[in-house]
Amino acid sequence: MNPNADCFRKSDIVIAADCTGYAYGNFHSRILGEKPLIIACPKLDHDKEAYIEKIRLLVDEAMVSTITVVIMEVPCCSGLIRIVKQGVSQSERKIPVRKVVIGINGNFLNEELVH
Repeated sequence: MNPNADCFRKSDIVIAADCTGYAYGNFHSRILGEKPLIIACPKLDHDKEAYIEKIRLLVDEAMVSTITVVIMEVPCCSGLIRIVKQGVSQSERKIPVRKVVIGINGNFLNEELVH
C-alpha cells in the first residue's frame, strides 16, 4: 500500500481485515461503496511498525478524511484497530476512526467511533 497513491488523497478509506469481505455479504454495499480499500491481517502480516507509519502518512500527507476499520469479532482482529489507532495518534492531524465489527456467522454486529 502506497500512502502517496492518488486514490487515497483526501478520501474516506476502509481498512479491512482480509476475511471480512468474505464473511459479510453486504460488505461492498454497506461498508465499502466507492471508498479506497486497504486489506490487512494483524495475525499473519509482519512488520506492524511499517503499517503504523503508513497510516500516519495517509493521515498527514495523503490527508485522508476518515478511516473505517472493519474487523471480525475474533481476538486476533483487534490488533488491526490498535495499529490504526497508533498510526492516527502519531499523526499531526486528527481524524475520525470508525470501527465496524462483523460476526463469525457473517452478520453485522456493531459500529462505533473509536478515535
